[in-house]
Amino acid sequence: MKDSIGKNIGILLTVILLGGMIALRSMQNYSDKNYRGSNFFVFWLSGRLLTEGQNPYNPDQWQTGHEVYGVTNAREAIFLYPLPLAVLMVPLGLLTLDEAYLGWQIIAQLSIAMVVFTLLNRWDRPEHNRLFIPVVLFIFFFGPTYLTLQLGSIGPLTLIILFAAILFLEKKNSYAAGILLALTMLKPPQGISFLFLIGLWLLARRNWKALLGILLGGIFLWMLGMSIDLDWVSKFIHSGEAAFDRRLGYQSNLWSFSYLVCNNNMNCSFALGGVLSLIFLGSASYYLWRNHAKLTIWQVFNISILVGFISTIFLGSYDQLPYIIPIVWIVGTLVKGTKSYIYAFLFLMVLDLFSLFALEKQASTGRDLWSLGNTAIVLGMVMMLLYRQTKSIVEKDIPANV
Repeated sequence: MKDSIGKNIGILLTVILLGGMIALRSMQNYSDKNYRGSNFFVFWLSGRLLTEGQNPYNPDQWQTGHEVYGVTNAREAIFLYPLPLAVLMVPLGLLTLDEAYLGWQIIAQLSIAMVVFTLLNRWDRPEHNRLFIPVVLFIFFFGPTYLTLQLGSIGPLTLIILFAAILFLEKKNSYAAGILLALTMLKPPQGISFLFLIGLWLLARRNWKALLGILLGGIFLWMLGMSIDLDWVSKFIHSGEAAFDRRLGYQSNLWSFSYLVCNNNMNCSFALGGVLSLIFLGSASYYLWRNHAKLTIWQVFNISILVGFISTIFLGSYDQLPYIIPIVWIVGTLVKGTKSYIYAFLFLMVLDLFSLFALEKQASTGRDLWSLGNTAIVLGMVMMLLYRQTKSIVEKDIPANV
């Protein structure tokens, strides 16, 4: 009876604390942020135009839509993202901009909390269950999370897609997992490198159903865009090329650093960026192929998310939100291995402090270069813990007299 009462009190306190954190952050961003000048406005407007029978890939309608809702200058000539993403934004477009932004704030934070809660429960241990509120608090102050919520980026959607794909793969529902993985192409710079690594691992595992699901999902997205604009792919590629040129040298990936090292020389930067990306992608591919039978699905996603980000053409620091998946794995593994919370909290503190420092440098310089450190910290921890696990297994297999 006492255990039941204590458990119910714990659940109630958790709900109150989590609800308070989400409400406070949501109202703070809603009150302080000019979301008409944020990424969220772009996503909302794409859905809004579709509800009005218009096309976000039509330059005139796109520009007029900005003016109608109080934005004088559109940053891009058309909607910068794949047209099927605009279809997913239709539910937001049915609401007013204020309602949609506030609702997205709440949904995004609840999604993050749900992913953290479910992943921590994988260990099925009391010490991991106690981590829920502290880990969510740390993640809410992780630089990419902080920026994602302010700008209203679609990072939470990507996070949910990847998380759900992990669950479906674990439940042997490979077709559904593959279709979900295809949705990562709603942001192609993120999806291409990630799908390359995941696809290679699926090939090594001979998971033909998941690979077919990715293909079918890709065809579905193409046809969905075609239902609105027959020429949407070429329009997207053209707008993407222009955006890439403007952002090269400003983001935390190998291509931008290569551009700076080469002193803005395009030929040199493409050559150096290509070589460095191939090194990282090749190394990760070799590791995943060689260890395809040993690694868990979660571990494969950890590597693919991190290496995929650093090797891609361009992404902002807010696109690092899916790092939550490997971050929770690191925290849970540290607690399990050390029987202590100290190292897990130390890791989270270092990561939060550095990511906020990188965010401050981005705000002061206009360049998102320091966020490369977020990738280095998380990827370094993932590989270190995988190495320690492998070494521990090998040592257990060695006979005592050897």
